[in-house]
Amino acid sequence: MAGTKHDLEDKDMEDASGSPFMPMFETFRNELDEHHDRRERIVKASRDITALSKKIIFSLQRVRQLQSPAPSFIAKEIKTRHDSIKELFTSVAPDLQGLNGWRYQKQISGGCQEYVEAISFQRYLETQTLITHGEAQGQIPGAIELTVDDYVLGLFDLTGELMRFGITSMATNGTLPRGASKPGESAGRDILVDLRLLRTRFEGLDTSSSSSDWSYLKKDIEKKIEVMKQSVEKVENAVYGMIIRGRERPKGWVPDMSGGQERAPEPVESH
Repeated sequence: MAGTKHDLEDKDMEDASGSPFMPMFETFRNELDEHHDRRERIVKASRDITALSKKIIFSLQRVRQLQSPAPSFIAKEIKTRHDSIKELFTSVAPDLQGLNGWRYQKQISGGCQEYVEAISFQRYLETQTLITHGEAQGQIPGAIELTVDDYVLGLFDLTGELMRFGITSMATNGTLPRGASKPGESAGRDILVDLRLLRTRFEGLDTSSSSSDWSYLKKDIEKKIEVMKQSVEKVENAVYGMIIRGRERPKGWVPDMSGGQERAPEPVESH
């Protein structure tokens, strides 16, 4: 019986090898293998881009002044990571051309969003302006398309980094980060003004045209906008707390750490 079974299996294989459908299914198999290999390459590159973008953001959070170049040691770190990110984009660019750019858009999306967050944060710290979609697209090599969805969602995440930057500055310097004043202005814009402006613009964002099932903008907008509002409110609460504390105590008051009476040194400018 065993011999009969093997004979039947061998006969089936011989029949299959002679089938006119075999070359077609072998082609399908090869296409599926190429698809999975291509997908894995893009997913890995996107994860690496995300990790490097986060490191750029961490480095930028050490900057303490708006509208000025980053210190040389931070600029060097950032440049090295920018170069590595561009190499990663270039390595998967052939896999994202033509229709494949949309087929694997979801796989590269996370890396694109995180990179937009990093370069927009750097642009804001250096110039106190927002990077445009075209400028962000110009920093992604290999003709890889940056979708409007990924650009906008990256800007949503930017508000969280601006919140951390503002609160860290208040905790270390006692002041809210503020840019240089323009001619005719008594003082430059502070970071809270910019955050409130972003909040207003995002709240007025119309996503009704994003009706397709794959639109990440429409799917993520409600969650992102709630997180964005919380970020702005955290900075507002921190500013309110700083102002209230300043009114409760004399200007320039500091505790006497020597154990004697509390003293009030010469007045210093408060917020």
